[in-house]
Amino acid sequence: MKMSFFTALCLCAALSQGCTVRDPMPAEAQEAPSLTPRASTYYDLLELPRPKGPLVAAVYGFRDQTGQYKPNPSSSFSTAVTQGAGSMLVDALQASGWFVVLEREGLQNLLTERKIIRATQNKPNLPENLQPELPSLQAANLLLEGGIVAYDTNIRSGGEGARYLGVGVSEEYRVDQVTVNLRAIDTRSGLVLANVMTSKTIYSIGRQAGVFKFIEFKKLLEAESGYTTNEPAQLCVLSAIESAVANLVAQGIQRRLWLVANESDVAGSSLAKFMDVPVRRD
Repeated sequence: MKMSFFTALCLCAALSQGCTVRDPMPAEAQEAPSLTPRASTYYDLLELPRPKGPLVAAVYGFRDQTGQYKPNPSSSFSTAVTQGAGSMLVDALQASGWFVVLEREGLQNLLTERKIIRATQNKPNLPENLQPELPSLQAANLLLEGGIVAYDTNIRSGGEGARYLGVGVSEEYRVDQVTVNLRAIDTRSGLVLANVMTSKTIYSIGRQAGVFKFIEFKKLLEAESGYTTNEPAQLCVLSAIESAVANLVAQGIQRRLWLVANESDVAGSSLAKFMDVPVRRD
């Protein structure tokens, strides 16, 4: 009996140290801000071979097309996925080294600033031929469209647990999935040159341990502790977008839409893993 009581106390102490519930701390006492952690897909972009010439692309937006909202008790106005996927796409395009991205999502703000520049440059005392000239905006060869097209919850769930003499542990998991579509369009003809869809799973894991045991007659020991880990949905969306950009580059190379600067660099780059995907040649 003493040995069982000592084992139960040790388990409770371990649970209290590993899963202590604390009051919220002030912002000054939290961890310092850091750069967003990146998945392996980001480093795949960095390891792509260099292009023969950069592709001038425009991104007008990369919208959430799922219509999904967070389940209760979250707010009914809180969406399940990020609304900043357009910024993520621009970051992934620049990281790949294949695209020169033009600002189009904030185009109205850009045009307003250009009007202000023209107004400050125009001087009434100077003739028109001596007025400083504002260069025109650059046009894009490619238009990148698409969005977050699906967010499926509970595509797989399960768990396991065990209990012996009132002492037990359990683990549960849930798998969600986000799907992204990205396509490249020729701005001169409007033809869709390449189109890819990528999916990324989102894992949620919950672990719990507890003790429910009579130590002596009418003396009950009961303790519970647990925690839940949710993979950040925005990081999964970012990883899916990065994978979509890499697959789009690979698909364009296979279809001879754009070229690699040095063919010998393909074998030693991350492009090899994306070139295995079969692509229909029209």
